[in-house]
Amino acid sequence: MAQQLRNAGLIWKPGPGDRFAIPDRDLDDTVFVLSDMTIEVHHGRDGQLIGFNGTTEWALDDVELDEALWLPHEGQLRELLGGTLRALRRTEVSWEVDLTLLGEESTFTARTPEEAYALALLHLLAAATT
Repeated sequence: MAQQLRNAGLIWKPGPGDRFAIPDRDLDDTVFVLSDMTIEVHHGRDGQLIGFNGTTEWALDDVELDEALWLPHEGQLRELLGGTLRALRRTEVSWEVDLTLLGEESTFTARTPEEAYALALLHLLAAATT
């Protein structure tokens, strides 16, 4: 879902506590967290870099920001939906997110709140590009 959000145009402005993965480097299942002490964003000549400062990720000195895949958490997704978000509901088997965009109501259903929010955000990003 994170890759779909990125492909749809979601831009990551990294901040402390953000979760990310580094795909295609045999680290696909590892989730990293930006921290002021161990994993920080640095500004290099060619753009932003994620620096691993003396952590157990010794094989990673720096990773370019566009090599990392942001894994937004539920609160970040909810914030990105902004005023279009109307409700989050639990059903017997899933979660539903209600959204209103330009007077049109839509409902997005998924197995977790994060996934439902992400589906709704994908809808918003698609609407923004049409």
